[in-house]
Amino acid sequence: MTDQDNSEVRNLLGRYFEGLYHSDSKVLRSAFHADLSYVNGTAGTYEQMGLEAYMSRIEARTPPASRGDPREEVIERIALKGDRIGIVEARMTMMGRNYQDLLTLINTEDGWRVLTKVFSFVERKD
Repeated sequence: MTDQDNSEVRNLLGRYFEGLYHSDSKVLRSAFHADLSYVNGTAGTYEQMGLEAYMSRIEARTPPASRGDPREEVIERIALKGDRIGIVEARMTMMGRNYQDLLTLINTEDGWRVLTKVFSFVERKD
């Protein structure tokens, strides 16, 4: 991974985490590919949707930031394969849940974008 790719991917992840915490669909659209596939793999809650359905959900929810929800993000792994594709393993805490994310990335004319978001969560016990 080049320094430039590393910087671009970390910037992308910063927008991703910010967009989720603030429920900001404009910021999230800058992180997601137009062909995004969103998959909730949480036990008993499987669902799949595209970008527009997911953005509608984001826009309808109360932003975790407005409630002062505790926030934590950790990038566990970034693995780029060549200069076109990659995967990110990340975890985050917000909305009373611990999330585990697997994000596949693709490098487009507009830079790195999240093509698939596959995740699960567990409710926090504290």
